[in-house]
Amino acid sequence: MKFLLRIVSVILLVFVLPTLVSAGLWATREHPSGWSSAKWGSSGLLPSAQDSPEAAIYVFSAMTGGLKGAIASHAWIVTKTKDGAYQRYDKVGWGAPIRRNHRAPDAFWYSNPPRLVVELKGPEAERLIPKVEAAIEAYPYGQPGGYRIYPGPNSNTFVAHVLRQVPDLGAVLPPDAVGRDYLGEGTFYALDSDGRDLHVSLGGLAGFSVGMRSGLEVNFLGLVAGVDLARPALKVPGFGAVGL
Repeated sequence: MKFLLRIVSVILLVFVLPTLVSAGLWATREHPSGWSSAKWGSSGLLPSAQDSPEAAIYVFSAMTGGLKGAIASHAWIVTKTKDGAYQRYDKVGWGAPIRRNHRAPDAFWYSNPPRLVVELKGPEAERLIPKVEAAIEAYPYGQPGGYRIYPGPNSNTFVAHVLRQVPDLGAVLPPDAVGRDYLGEGTFYALDSDGRDLHVSLGGLAGFSVGMRSGLEVNFLGLVAGVDLARPALKVPGFGAVGL
């Protein structure tokens, strides 16, 4: 009984309390009244393709809308070949399986500004773009209906899949990317293609990740707590990565 009480206490302290605090802070801020009143245009974060001719890869994340915006974000991928145009890829729950260029590459998401998860430019981006596009094509839930907001597969499941398949991008999604730890029906573990990060998950509801990019993470009901070793930070549910 004492052991069970300790587990419950840890869950309350590590996962529930920070989430409630984050939700309380979220409630004090102003938010769009609905989808139609939110900002969805360019944030101005990226230069025009004409002003930046070199090849580039970006992964963005932005907090989402509604009450889930207190703890959850939405991620997407942007590529640009040398002298080419930006190509944005999102997995969403409506329309085409994987939406392409349905918004500006650096657009607000439900009035929330995009956060840069990773950026690569020049020859390295040019080398990796075919691998990124192959990983996008191979995403196992890219068909119509291959979307479930919780625990996945959702937009973050899609981007996390690409990051695992192309580890040279050198990134993992932020802790508030709910759905990133969903590995698929009947899949309980995944090893990044370079073998440097291991992910274990019970249907996206509980598990852990450990490795060069992940650091040490424990996920519970989509919430993530842990330590980032490469970029020293604590991963706090509801708050994301808090730099040390």
